[in-house]
Amino acid sequence: MLDARFVRDNLDLVQRCLRDRGATFDAAAFQDLDASRRRLLTEVEELKHRRNTVSEEVGRRKRKRQDAEALILEMREVGDRVKRLDEEVRACEDRMRAFLLQVPNLPHASVPVGADSASNVEVRRWGEPRQFEFAPKPHWELGEVLGILDFERASRMAQARFAVLRGLGARLERALITFMLDLHTREHGYTEVFPPLLVNADAMLGTGQLPKFEEELFKTKDESLYMIPTAEVPLTNLHREEVLAPGTLPRSYVAFTPCFRREAGSYGKDTRGLIRQHQFNKVELVKFAEPGASYDALEQMTHHAEAVLQRLGLPYRVVALCTGDLGQASAKTYDLEVWLPGQPPDGAYREISSISNCEAFQARRANIRYRPAPKAPVEFAHTLNGSGVAVGRAWVAVLENYQEADGSVRIPEALRPYLDGLERIGP
Repeated sequence: MLDARFVRDNLDLVQRCLRDRGATFDAAAFQDLDASRRRLLTEVEELKHRRNTVSEEVGRRKRKRQDAEALILEMREVGDRVKRLDEEVRACEDRMRAFLLQVPNLPHASVPVGADSASNVEVRRWGEPRQFEFAPKPHWELGEVLGILDFERASRMAQARFAVLRGLGARLERALITFMLDLHTREHGYTEVFPPLLVNADAMLGTGQLPKFEEELFKTKDESLYMIPTAEVPLTNLHREEVLAPGTLPRSYVAFTPCFRREAGSYGKDTRGLIRQHQFNKVELVKFAEPGASYDALEQMTHHAEAVLQRLGLPYRVVALCTGDLGQASAKTYDLEVWLPGQPPDGAYREISSISNCEAFQARRANIRYRPAPKAPVEFAHTLNGSGVAVGRAWVAVLENYQEADGSVRIPEALRPYLDGLERIGP
């Protein structure tokens, strides 16, 4: 959430940045709300000052045994007016908060300006796509032939966009999860967390899923709890309503969780395979950083996610998202896109991780602050999040990149210790 004072003092900048994002911003409505709030606050402060003055005069008159009934009556009337105005101020502040909750974050100055993904900028590539001597198959064909992937039974027990992994398919998924967690905890210094998979509305509000993206969420009927769409939500809310002590930033967390999304806006997209599912596994990275260090942290997190793909030998590219393709909470985002040779028509790079710096946007919503020094005033922390990486898409990438002409799939060397030395999944 943006700071109302910043918006008021930088209205032209805010409007320009939001236009670059393709977002609408009703400046007149903001100014009306802001003016009403400031007017009410001024009147309240003047009345409170008057009440204090009258109260002192009443006390002086009583000490001198003088008549103070008129002043007492005035003080009561002022008190009643202050009470009514305090309620109006709270209502006005609630309206301002509701207004600002709908406004996306401002893009960082380094973000390329563009309307959609066509304006995203490739930053670098790693690895060369393999040249096959046969036509590579998509993962859904490979998985079914190998007997490790079953969509039909999943749809019978649930619905479309669910899958059953079994046998070595399930073991491969588990191996990928453990490999990623080991890499991030043992080599990259993250603290592992296993958080709740159901969270309340305040947690969703804090990270920006609510109110804008409610249609994408699965919600329980009676308890008003939401199934998490990503571990970003509980990890970021670990420090909700907290003041972090001096010298304790950055803090780095990693979590494996199942994730749940309705994919309400993806009708007709990726209807085959595991790319876009209602339930999927992900290893998530979250950092809390001081504002002056958050963009260095963004680069570091991006390299940490890249390390997963490099250890697995999967070609990928890093893409800087343009203003029109940023998520609501992000000030800057890098996408990692892994090469999938089995994707029609002739292979494609597909997103496997997004790494974002949200600056103070989420921290202001969730009231996550830190104290830079023992006697310094508190400030909002910067929050960062990223996939480290999406497990299902890594599963897809292994199958498609390591397939052989006979339908078998070689196991990347980095995963073999997690599969008892297994080198190949055969039909």
